[in-house]
Amino acid sequence: DLAVRRLKREGVAVSNLKAAGEDHAISAALSTADNRSFVTYDGVNRKLEGRLLERTPRIRCRHVHFAFGPRDCAPWLDVLERLHRRGVGTSWDFGWNERLLEDAVFPALLERVQVLFVNEQEALLYSRRRSLTTAMSHWRRAANTVIVKVGPQGCHWISRDRELHDPAPRVRTVDTTGAGDAFNGGFLVARLRGLSPAASLRLGNHVGALSTRQAGGLDGLPQSADLPLHLAAGRARSAAGGRP
Repeated sequence: DLAVRRLKREGVAVSNLKAAGEDHAISAALSTADNRSFVTYDGVNRKLEGRLLERTPRIRCRHVHFAFGPRDCAPWLDVLERLHRRGVGTSWDFGWNERLLEDAVFPALLERVQVLFVNEQEALLYSRRRSLTTAMSHWRRAANTVIVKVGPQGCHWISRDRELHDPAPRVRTVDTTGAGDAFNGGFLVARLRGLSPAASLRLGNHVGALSTRQAGGLDGLPQSADLPLHLAAGRARSAAGGRP
């Protein structure tokens, strides 16, 4: 509820998320110096995918970002096709979800989404490779753009016609929870404002790094005034025309 109230204060509309009487979804982050994992009580999350399936094809916007692992990939492949036919851009961060490898439609979903976000471990999992080098070779052959987040080493843009790397800025890290989602937000804001791929990686890294300065997934997120001026203003334009 605190997170929802903060989002509303910042002008982010939150709807169709939880009805009165429905259980909250609760996640506990288990963090170490080297890595972290999550234990989740699904609660209302069990109902959200059906609500998203019902509403997503009807929404009107420039871009839709998905951040969950679907229970059944086939309906979502149809959703992507319908969005793309209407000129709506798409991106997806599936997180770590081994169950997806058992879904025969998942490889097609990976290829169809226009921008795929993975971290280093997910890049290995979903490519079924054992090293980042061989995983990167796999993603170079993908039909879409793949963004590989490699923590303190920054991130990679991988596509058939381009490969870029941007190092992460140095910050005093307190908690990395939510840093990947913060990166995604910064990256997509830059791309939808028409910034170049290199500038988009840079803003993603910047927002992701700043988000780690405080405990929790929200309190360290930067305000607009914290962003590099040319990135916040969106004056550096590319030929992409705002489409990721």
